[in-house]
Formats: sequence, C-alpha cells, structure tokens
Amino acid sequence: MTDADRRDTAFIGHPIGLAWLTTAEMFERFSYYGMQALLVLYMTGFLFKPGHVEHVWGFAQFRRLLEAGGHMTPLALGSAIFGLYTSVVYITPILGGLIADRLIGRTLTVTIGAVLMAIGHFLMAFEQSFLIALACLIFGTGLFKGNISSQVGDLYGADDPRRADAFQIFLFAIQIAGIVTPLVCGTLGEKLGWHWGFGAAGIGMLVGLGAYLRGRPTFPPDPMAKTADPAHEAAPPLSAADWRRIAVLAALVPILAMSMVGNQQGFNIQLIWAKSAYQLNFFGFDMPVTWLLSISGVVSACTIAASVGFWRWWATRWREPDELSKIILGVALMVCGQLVLAGASTVVAVTGHRVGLGWAMAYNVLNCFGFANMLPIGMALFSRAAPKGTASSVIGLYFLNNFAANLAVGWLGGFYEKMTPAAFWLMHAGIMGTAVLLLVAVKLTVGPHLAPAYEAPDVDAEPLPAT
Repeated sequence: MTDADRRDTAFIGHPIGLAWLTTAEMFERFSYYGMQALLVLYMTGFLFKPGHVEHVWGFAQFRRLLEAGGHMTPLALGSAIFGLYTSVVYITPILGGLIADRLIGRTLTVTIGAVLMAIGHFLMAFEQSFLIALACLIFGTGLFKGNISSQVGDLYGADDPRRADAFQIFLFAIQIAGIVTPLVCGTLGEKLGWHWGFGAAGIGMLVGLGAYLRGRPTFPPDPMAKTADPAHEAAPPLSAADWRRIAVLAALVPILAMSMVGNQQGFNIQLIWAKSAYQLNFFGFDMPVTWLLSISGVVSACTIAASVGFWRWWATRWREPDELSKIILGVALMVCGQLVLAGASTVVAVTGHRVGLGWAMAYNVLNCFGFANMLPIGMALFSRAAPKGTASSVIGLYFLNNFAANLAVGWLGGFYEKMTPAAFWLMHAGIMGTAVLLLVAVKLTVGPHLAPAYEAPDVDAEPLPAT
C-alpha cells in the first residue's frame, strides 16, 4: 500500500468505505441474528406441535431424511435443524466467492444475496414456507457474507497492519446488532408473535441493503478473472507457493471449527439450558431468555473495543503479535468460558437452585474477549494470506469453519438429554482445548510462512497527516 493510501483515514483512522461496509454488515447481522435467536424456540415451542407442523410444505419428507438414523425428540430435531441451517449458511460463501471472483463481481453478488435474505426473513412469518425461507436465507447468506468481508480486506495493502484492526471494528458493529436484535426481534417474537420477530428481521435486511448500495462508490474495485475492459488487470494464475498457502489455510479450517463450538452453542442448547439454570424472574417479570443474547452482545461490543484499543496501544511500543498468536490467546479464553458454564451447572445440581446472572457475565467476559481475538483475526489472516485475485474464495473457505462448527453444534446438542449439564459443557471445553494445542503446533511449524510478523514500530517516526 502506498503512503497516499495510508493517509485515507476519514473513518476513525480507516478508509470511508469501511464505514459503509460495516453499516451494511451490521444490519445484515441484525436480520440474521434476529432469526437465529428465535429459530430453536420457534421450532420447539410452536412449529413442531400438532396442528402446526403438518402445514409446513415438504416437512414430512425432510423429517424422514433427518431421522434416517432413528426417531428424534422435538428438542433433538430442533437442534439438528438449527445445526444444519447454521452450518450450511457458512458453506455457501464458497459458491458466492466463486460467482463474485469469476462471473459477476462482488457488488452485484452481495446485492442479490441481500435481496434473497430479505425474502427469506419475510417468508419465515408463515408456517407453510418454513423450508423455502431457510433455502432463501442459506443462498442469500452465501452470496453476501464472504464477499462483503473480502471487500473490507481489499481496502488495505498486504503490509498494512490496520487490516486486523478493521476486521475488529467490523465485528464490533456485528456485536451492536447482537445487542439490539434480541431486544427487538426476540421480544416481538416471544411476546407478540413469531411473525412479528421474523418480519422485523426482514426490515433490518432491507436497511442493510440500502446502506450497501449508498456506499458503492467508496468500495475497492472488483478484481475480475475475466473482463472485457483491457485496462482492468486480470488475476494472475496461481503459483505452486500460492496453492501451498491455500492448502495450509484449508488445514486450519477444522481446527478453527473446533474452537467455535462453545460460542455457537450459545444460540442453541445454551438457551434451553439457561431457561432452567439462571434466575430470570425479577420483581415478578419473567425476562425473555433471548435477552441473554443482548447481554452477550453488550459484553462482546465492550471487549472488542477494549481489544482494538489494547492492540493499538501495544503496537506503539512493541512488535504487534501475528494473527495466529492472537487466535491462540482468544481460543484459550473461550475454553475458560466453557469451564464457567460447567461450574454453574455443578452449583445448580448440588444446591437445587438456579444461579444468578453473575455466572452469565463471567462466561460472557471470558468468551467474548476470546471471540474478539479469534473470529475477526481469523478473517484478517485469511484475507492477508489469500493469493491475488482469490480473496472472496479464500474468505469463503474461512467460513467453512463456521459450517463445520455449527454442524457439530447441532450434533452435539443431541447429547444434552443424555448427559449432565456439567459434563456437556466440559465436553465442549475439551474439544476447544484440543484446538488450542493444534493451533500452537501450526504456529511453530508453518506460521512464519503463512503470515510473516509485522515490523516493529518506529517510535521516533512522525505519523502521516490525515487528509
């Protein structure tokens, strides 16, 4: 990146395009998290009950496929569908990346994805179109998710350390959506009616689409593999070294998936567990369990801001750690969060009484600090290591870890009725702890070749002026 590019600091030290991309992502996540917060509660508390499930087009055939291995209870069935949906939405970004990189460009791909997602959210308001709505959301997310993230990465050169900072800001906006969504969609869905919650998610998606279209002139140009414009530089063919780098990134995907199972379970079985484990009645008011997701969102937003500030301060004095080092630290903290849930479960089992929300806060602080140094840093790593012309596809590859993690979450959720809660959360801690050890092994072997360390700061140099 040139010095002139580095002076593009109109948005809190970053290019103005980051502001529009972040706003669009925030409202897209508002819609996605709104639907996700209600999904398991909607299925187990309403849709799967007699008189409703019969109305869903194609559900009998779909259920037979899921129950090929044996009959499922409504809770197990809901967990399986949750895991299947929230996993597949993270495999379709590979298709979305290929479409953007090789065919129509990122901007048009993201726009089509946003429209499909809005349609899906509105269709969720009707029992009959449940499976059609999920299909629209799956393909819409695939077109939207990886491509908007790669546009964030392309705002920066490979040697610009602001990239990791940008992805943390990007995630900060997502957490803002995570705070508001349960209070809006969750409350509407639980208190007024499910269709109100899903409809609000659809409106949020339309707002996100409007922000994205408004900011188009500030986005980086689409790198197309084939173009009729002779002035547009085509992506070069991949070298053997490029393919080796992609292979290492692919090998990281299952390890990162193991790291995410505890966090992703927060939208699934943790909501079911929380209804009987936490004290949710205050002065006669029964707090909707989805509000716990807002508490998590508040903590997550604060921890992301704290992490961004901390690493900015650190970089002014010492060499900034590479992405893998930050990810290892983050996953280790997330393991500690699972141990807190196991401890809370043990207290409930021993005393026979619910625990206070202080346990929820302790879990969220540890998990969210870890998450702030895992998910956005992982996106920064994959964006930085991606060979030229493959950023969207490689970011799509990164989201495979969410695919595998959520698929595992749905499967692991089936064990909840067969285990004690403490053992259930210890199982998650063990899986994530194994991931920490594997990440350390990757860093010690191929880490320097995947993402070289940043240069140490020149404390005597004067900063570039903003323009």
